[in-house]
Amino acid sequence: MFERGLAELHTHLGGSVASDILWSLAHEQGIALPVKDYWEFDRLVTVSDPRGVANLDALDAIYHWTELIQSSPLAVERSIHAAIGGAYRSQRITTLELRFNPMKRNRGGEQDLDHIILAAIRGLDRAGLEYPQVRAGLILMMDRTFTERQNAIIVEKALHWSSRGIVGIDIAGPRPDGGRYDYRQIAPLVEESRRGGLGVTIHVGEEGGEIGRAEIADVIDALQPDRIGHGILAAGDEALMAALREQEIVLEICPTSNLLTKALPDEEAVRDIFRTFAAHGVAFTIATDGPEMMRTHLRDEFELLLRVGALDEDELRAANERGHAASFVRRAPAAELV
Repeated sequence: MFERGLAELHTHLGGSVASDILWSLAHEQGIALPVKDYWEFDRLVTVSDPRGVANLDALDAIYHWTELIQSSPLAVERSIHAAIGGAYRSQRITTLELRFNPMKRNRGGEQDLDHIILAAIRGLDRAGLEYPQVRAGLILMMDRTFTERQNAIIVEKALHWSSRGIVGIDIAGPRPDGGRYDYRQIAPLVEESRRGGLGVTIHVGEEGGEIGRAEIADVIDALQPDRIGHGILAAGDEALMAALREQEIVLEICPTSNLLTKALPDEEAVRDIFRTFAAHGVAFTIATDGPEMMRTHLRDEFELLLRVGALDEDELRAANERGHAASFVRRAPAAELV
């Protein structure tokens, strides 16, 4: 069904590394963990309850641990290498983008930021030698709780290392004080990134109701990104869907993640979201958000969408091909799979 392999454009490094690897990394670095048993640790760093988490704040608490464990050059390199190799071995993913915030992995400034990023690039290079079938790239993330200067440094580093596998920028994180985030303030940084040849994807419209929809409108108008992470709230607004279609912005939708975080209440809502976007010509790809943390894999996402009647096989195939085409990785096409 997927002759070229699968394309995964939206996965966080903190959610893409198996628990056993994180467990070993934590011990190798002498990190004091709140649990002493591996299976308790596994529940600590994954969404272990099939009912999901209470909200995105609860998910951030899980990311706190994975980011802490990945906060060294050694851990970042190992994590990138493991995530790329695991994606190809288990799912035959041949186009993969991993995103992470380097400032959340330098222990508040104790580790040099360039060393963290260069370690990620080494992991990327090592994986490329072992899995030449995979086109992989890294996206550096800004954060909504960061100062303008902090986000500017992340963009500066992304541009500096763009010739070594940094392919795009993003912004995520909780809203300061829980209110509407002013995405327009990062427009100069986004434009600088775009001029430097980086792809632009923005986390927005995952939750927040009317606030989330207003933020989508701001992002479309002020930032004009290539892609939007999640963006599912646009399905309730004809004008937003028209704008997404006209500007050819591709949504990165993560069905299981949206169910586990309560962004979508049930599988019926998943079906309705996809059918609405398909009916209005809104382009989308399918992703996991973090396969290990969410206890899912990309093929599981396809099976879910097929089972609930969200997409048929032709639409799944088209969404996957769109993922290959919309990737920020601009290397030679992946080798033919045998």
